[in-house]
Amino acid sequence: MSPTNRARPIIGITAAELVASYGPWKEKAALVPVEYIHAIADAGGVPVVLSPVAGIAQDLAELIDGLVLTGGVDVDASLFGAERHPMAQRPNPLRDEFEISLLEAAVARDLPVLGICRGIHVLNVQRGGTLHQHLPDVVGNDSHGPTPGAYGQHRVQVEATSQVGAILGTNEAMVPTHHHQAVDGVGEGLVASAWADDGTVEAVEDRTHRFLIAVQWHPEMGDDPTLFEQLIAAANRASLPARA
Repeated sequence: MSPTNRARPIIGITAAELVASYGPWKEKAALVPVEYIHAIADAGGVPVVLSPVAGIAQDLAELIDGLVLTGGVDVDASLFGAERHPMAQRPNPLRDEFEISLLEAAVARDLPVLGICRGIHVLNVQRGGTLHQHLPDVVGNDSHGPTPGAYGQHRVQVEATSQVGAILGTNEAMVPTHHHQAVDGVGEGLVASAWADDGTVEAVEDRTHRFLIAVQWHPEMGDDPTLFEQLIAAANRASLPARA
């Protein structure tokens, strides 16, 4: 059965390859927080975990109906022409290359794409934008990631006429957050559409694309499923002509 004939759209969710411990085992595993998986399933999609493997991004993009770029390790600063900040995490070049290639292939197919946390960074860097490598240096506090290993909350102001604003149905929201990097220079073709009170860019979108949205916060950890529901709706709309 082809992707366009499925009753529920298949949504690829990017994963990291990390050393994990379970039972007596300690070995490299493909890992993604289950909240992403359940958010997609609850919204009506079929979640599929995509581990970074070189050279297969184009093939994967042919098999999915939508894409979620998840949170994770800092993007390599060399990709936006900077030296790595002392507080930046050691990058994973394979994951960076895989996700950028997968993003490009998905956009070329006009698949709906939702970037989350690291995902907004991947999208922005892929479009030639830059990042703040350690946000406390910019805003003077750690309000965007106050507790290691836990999510905080802060308010975002949303442009009401933006795609994100239309989806959320509000110009202000409290969002789950944990990050120390953020969008600096906005990439080509992207428009900032939400901001924290301190001016940090919290969402970008490409308004020429059917659904290409990225947010800095973690909607999978919150109680508002609308971003995931609209991602699934966009994936379903893409399939309608072929199903008829």
